[in-house]
Amino acid sequence: MEFTADHIFIGLTAYVVLLFSLSFHESAHAWAANRLGDDTALREGRISLNPLVHIDPIGTVLLPLIQFATGYPTLGWAKPTPVVAANFRQGWLARGQVLVAGAGPASNILLCLLFAVLFALAVKTGILTSPQDFAYVPLYIAIQMNAGLAIFNLIPIPPLDGSWVASWGLPRALADRYDRFVEPLGGILLLILFIPLGRYVVGPLSMLVTEVLVTLAIRA
Repeated sequence: MEFTADHIFIGLTAYVVLLFSLSFHESAHAWAANRLGDDTALREGRISLNPLVHIDPIGTVLLPLIQFATGYPTLGWAKPTPVVAANFRQGWLARGQVLVAGAGPASNILLCLLFAVLFALAVKTGILTSPQDFAYVPLYIAIQMNAGLAIFNLIPIPPLDGSWVASWGLPRALADRYDRFVEPLGGILLLILFIPLGRYVVGPLSMLVTEVLVTLAIRA
């Protein structure tokens, strides 16, 4: 990999966006849990955009560095937000777990749309006139990064948020079989499938979403 100025700029921009987006994602989990009665994450300082409280040595440091060195698109994960479902208000145990899980991907979808709006405003005001403009790359990366994080986290493999959503949405008998099968193997499956999922699922879908949003923003 040749480390040109463009490569370094894109890599650093992607990493900054990743740190912010993961911090927002984990804060959303913590905020949702607190709203439902569990203040565990709040007491640990996890409702914060400070990336230092969310950093996972592998998912937020080692993996992005490897991706930067190899030219692979930047993607990662943060330290899981602690949630004690038993603390949820009465009647919210089952629904609360899926709401807390879904808050993470929902936060990235929100950021994706907000950055698309910023992109449209930048075009409208003349700040962006071509892909060579300085603001183009950060905004494009921010849209694509958050689309990718939302899609990645909705994959139904533990410990990703999509596994909670899938378990809650499936018929109870099928959900029980799903839980028994995927929970013990989730970490191994995710490790094995991380690169193929990124290359053939998350990458293409996030690129499609980004191109659609950027096209709409330019035409707005």
